[in-house]
Amino acid sequence: MRESFDAFRYIGYMRARWRWIAASCATAVLLAVAATLSLPRQYTATARIVIDPPAGADLRSAMAVSPVYLESLKTYEAVASGDSLFQHAIQQFGLRASLGAAPEESLKNRVLKVAIVRNTRILEISATLPDPVKAQALAQFMAESTVNLTRSIVSAGDQDLLKGMEQEERETHDRLTAADNEWALALANEPITQLQADLKSAGDLRATIQQQVLSVEQEIADAADREKTGSAVELPEARKEAANARARLEEMQKQLATIDRQTAAQEKLLAARTVHREQLDASRKAGQAALAAIQTRLREARSDLGYRGERLRVVDPGIVPERPSSPNLPLNLVAALLLGLVLPILYLTFQMGYQEQRAGGRRSEFRAVAKARDE
Repeated sequence: MRESFDAFRYIGYMRARWRWIAASCATAVLLAVAATLSLPRQYTATARIVIDPPAGADLRSAMAVSPVYLESLKTYEAVASGDSLFQHAIQQFGLRASLGAAPEESLKNRVLKVAIVRNTRILEISATLPDPVKAQALAQFMAESTVNLTRSIVSAGDQDLLKGMEQEERETHDRLTAADNEWALALANEPITQLQADLKSAGDLRATIQQQVLSVEQEIADAADREKTGSAVELPEARKEAANARARLEEMQKQLATIDRQTAAQEKLLAARTVHREQLDASRKAGQAALAAIQTRLREARSDLGYRGERLRVVDPGIVPERPSSPNLPLNLVAALLLGLVLPILYLTFQMGYQEQRAGGRRSEFRAVAKARDE
């Protein structure tokens, strides 16, 4: 019963002072209207850029927008809100004359707003100025400048890549030319055909001499048999034939030794020249393969020129705003009305509580005095 009585008393207390509350609300609304009408009007124009994935990317991966990819698109926010780009816009549109001599950072915070629309590939660039036409022109200029700057960055990266690959191609071509020159010099200065012919002739000569050695050894054996079985008259002739045969055999063995030494030297030289040619040929083939590979990569890089990075397009240059973005009269009126209603209610609530506290204190004093008199 106490809470219900206090609630009714509170409502009655407020109703008794409704004129004061109404006056507070009316005053707040009037002040809000006056302040809103006295503030300069600001107009906001918004241009939109769509960020397409690289042209060479897989269509399925391009359709799958991952959180990591969306986070990477914030790079373009930094590009669009760059200080140098905004400084160029200040000079282009003469913003100092209309906005004053405030620092560029302060002007950029007041005038420019850049943000990626949540979970999309759309970059919004908003410009807020007192002149709606200039606001739209500034938003469009910032959007187009962002697209052009991004394209120039991608183009510069492509040109650097091409220069590096062209330098690598020249170096590979020079190495291949050097290998070809060494190969030509080896063919001219280190022939192997004559060596192969000489080795074949030496082999044939050795085989012939070897046959002769066998014949002479057979003669020596026959002479030895005649010395043993022949008569005394035939003995001197047999010894003479054996001595002649031994002399020829010794000469043939010397020839075979000479041929073997020459053959060994020629075989060693032929092996060295063959190994050298194989090394040069392997170096030439490796150079040709490397040159073909770098030329293929260079052709692909030239064909993909301008398609490796994201592609930015201005899909909405914005329109000239017809209604000001600030001051917002309905919002200011609602805020003023709430403020004019809440503040007096709070004040009256505290005042009522203070009065009840004082009244309760006086009642306690009266009870104490009455009790003392009764005693």
